[in-house]
Amino acid sequence: MMGIPFASDLEAALDERRQAQCLRQRRTLTLASPAYDMAGNDYLGLARDPRIVEALADGARRYGAGSGASALVTGQTDAHAQLEGLLADWLGREDALVFPSGFQANLAIHDALLSQGDVVLGDRLNHASLLDGARLSGARLKRYPHLDMAALERRLQHEREQHTSTDRNRRVAVVSDGLFSMDGDTAPLRDMVRLSQQHDALLIVDDAHGVGVLGASGAGLAEAEGVDAPHEVPVLVGTLSKALGLQGAFIAGSRLLIDTLVQFARPYVYTTSLSPALAHAACASVTIARQEPERRVQLEHNIALFRALAAQAGLPLTASTSPIQPLIVGDIPTVMAMRDAAAAHGFQIGAIRPPTVPEGTARLRVTLSAIHTPALLTQLVDILATAYVARTALHGEASC
Repeated sequence: MMGIPFASDLEAALDERRQAQCLRQRRTLTLASPAYDMAGNDYLGLARDPRIVEALADGARRYGAGSGASALVTGQTDAHAQLEGLLADWLGREDALVFPSGFQANLAIHDALLSQGDVVLGDRLNHASLLDGARLSGARLKRYPHLDMAALERRLQHEREQHTSTDRNRRVAVVSDGLFSMDGDTAPLRDMVRLSQQHDALLIVDDAHGVGVLGASGAGLAEAEGVDAPHEVPVLVGTLSKALGLQGAFIAGSRLLIDTLVQFARPYVYTTSLSPALAHAACASVTIARQEPERRVQLEHNIALFRALAAQAGLPLTASTSPIQPLIVGDIPTVMAMRDAAAAHGFQIGAIRPPTVPEGTARLRVTLSAIHTPALLTQLVDILATAYVARTALHGEASC
């Protein structure tokens, strides 16, 4: 019986990852697993909130577990419509469109709006879904150094000059994460809005990690930066799976934008829609996120406490003041040793290694939530500091 003809190539690729200690592995958690989640993105602590759990169960009782079809067949329910209305109102947009995942939403926006001959100017550290969306659209992807607005301005100027010297109607899009998922820093959105408008480029912002966390009402980075008018960030992508504690995603913008996506975004048209039970539960999540700002206040307190404890312990902090607190160690064995030390005490932390992050920047990605307690954060920092000091001492002895 013939299997995969190039199986040996696959084995070699896997072995290369294994030898570099970069082999990705799934860890199966059970209800009996004693785990403190410091790796996920449940920033407001809503994933296990009894009200959200009950709303999900109520949605399943009302609509069934799954939608059973694409939104353009029978997959759009009043739960979806209500959620889209709530999201649009929260974010100050005319309309919104929900998707089963953020990856799918980012593919959809590129697929519907860009094509061969167009240009995407993207931050070097943009999420993989933004990179893949640009590539699959057929547009030419040009990446500028992380957060470098001078470089972005030069590239926009170049594209403008190229455009005036040709006859074709080329579209240029500036695309960026809002809050970057691996570094925890934020895009300089005011400058991006100014440059995009100055050079007639479409600004697309994926604020998956910012919505629910940043801004007075939790509406994200645009609100926090004071550039939340619809014309300033015309395409806003967000998720239901992080601060809102569920699963799914959305694109918010003008009614023209949403109508265009419904007609021309293949990742939306040709897929089963988000479960109506999830849409029903997400309505509750959005309401809670807006009405309970104390969750964001508590999250800010936890971030400040963790950073103070980590700095005192000598851990390699970055400048991030977001719930994403990367400890960039660089040395992969040290990262793994720290991850394993935390796991031995029931803490789940992401060990992020190349190729997810650039070579030499392997890190622990600690993510904080409003429901973490001071005692928990203190215990975690003590464990990580002990493991870090031990590995650093071992490294020092080995180099003598």
